[in-house]
Amino acid sequence: MNPDRAREMLTAELKELDDRAEFAAASAAESASGDLAANESGTTQHPADFGTEITNRMESEGLVRTVELQRRRVQDALDRLDDGTYGRCTVCGTEIDDERLEARPEVVTCREHADAIPVGG
Repeated sequence: MNPDRAREMLTAELKELDDRAEFAAASAAESASGDLAANESGTTQHPADFGTEITNRMESEGLVRTVELQRRRVQDALDRLDDGTYGRCTVCGTEIDDERLEARPEVVTCREHADAIPVGG
């Protein structure tokens, strides 16, 4: 893939992830402030409402972590562009095909080694 095209795609992805991170952080803060308001009111909370709040908080925190991980992968791809290793499989060193890079410009492996890197890694 053309390095300029890769940088353009990765930069656009980074901007989108920054927007998502802002939304996720706001959602997490809203969820936490709702919990605080309920606790400060001194009222007894129905168990189902408490369960909903816990679920919402967990979803918000999970969204924050997911966006952070995606952002780190995109930033790592930009770093590989800068050091000249972008577009090479980290397992075998072969060139990653353009179709794969167009679909997911931050990938670090060729198709053959797509399962070599854990999803969270």
